[in-house]
Amino acid sequence: MAKKKRQSKATESFHIDWLLLVITLSLIGLGYVMMVSSSLHLGAKTAGNSFHYPVRQLIHIIIAFIGSFVVVSIPMRFWEKYGSLLFIFGLFLLVMVLVPGVGVKVNGSTRWLSLMGVRIQASEVVKFFSVIYIASYVTRHQQTVETAFFSLFRPLLLFALACLLLLLEPDFGSAVVLLTIAVAVMYLGGARLGQFFILMALVSVLGKELIYSSEYRLARVTSFLNPWADAQDTGFQLVQALIAFGRGEVFGVGLGSGIQKIFYLPEAHTDFLFSVLAEELGLLGVLTVILLYSLLVIRAFMIGAKAEQSGLRFSAFVSYGLGVWFAFQSFINMGVNMGMLPTKGLTLPFMSYGGGSIIVMCAAVALLFRVYNEVVEKVAKAPKGKQEWVSE
Repeated sequence: MAKKKRQSKATESFHIDWLLLVITLSLIGLGYVMMVSSSLHLGAKTAGNSFHYPVRQLIHIIIAFIGSFVVVSIPMRFWEKYGSLLFIFGLFLLVMVLVPGVGVKVNGSTRWLSLMGVRIQASEVVKFFSVIYIASYVTRHQQTVETAFFSLFRPLLLFALACLLLLLEPDFGSAVVLLTIAVAVMYLGGARLGQFFILMALVSVLGKELIYSSEYRLARVTSFLNPWADAQDTGFQLVQALIAFGRGEVFGVGLGSGIQKIFYLPEAHTDFLFSVLAEELGLLGVLTVILLYSLLVIRAFMIGAKAEQSGLRFSAFVSYGLGVWFAFQSFINMGVNMGMLPTKGLTLPFMSYGGGSIIVMCAAVALLFRVYNEVVEKVAKAPKGKQEWVSE
């Protein structure tokens, strides 16, 4: 009897993926250190307090950790059941952002809602809900997704609406990330390859029209192609970022010793934090960050693969979707900083300054921890010889 009680207690305990925990805390810790380094001068100028941004970000991280504990305690069946409603709620938030007097306008874009002193970027919340929604759709309509030719377009109607609302902010980068998550999960769920060629052709045509229909977006694309042609205006930010990378060389100029962040490089503590890291920690720091993101994405896909093997399809597609999100957004941010991609205004996950970003990203990782826990529990209950979970 005592033995049975001990076994039931063991199954009730939460199983932690220690590798995922180390990777996540490393990104958050390194990001916080670099954010402090890149924002001390800014806080002294804008708020009369050098530690204005570090203190606020620390509060954001604490809130994010508390929120993560809430998310990780919710069973995956809840997210699967209410995925559609959550995504619709996300669309509601995007509409509210556009309401005059409700949305917060920063640098010409209206992307934020202010809740209890914390600015929440609605697009980040929508990305989180979109992963859950598309995973639940693929799980519920598995046969349709695999066989029906136009199955890809049905869920994308809601995504198209979300993208339209994002473009009105304007937030072209988040719209691209949102579509990428949806298409990737649909493909992993068994959608036909031919559908993607049609979709890519449509998106390419629409993307071209969107770029040429807006002087703002066209200026960003042309300045990316040759930032030195107008280094004092449209190409200024990218030129300063490239200078930061050049100054960093292999080992960097030293933590806190960078000069590009001192009012040369705009948004140094948010979108261009990676450039500050490159200047102060050099190639070694850059490769470390890339390695950490690579490990995070690989781990997300490993957890997804194990969930799929265990028959937890919804959990598997959530893990895949989160992995795609982390990979694509971090790639875009780093690509923009290195001059490989046009400026998109996307934060570096877990590292850039911002309450909404760190809270949502920590909630996303908490979902991965929940998937891991449920997979381990299911494998533990399986007959001996079928317990194939390996936590390497």
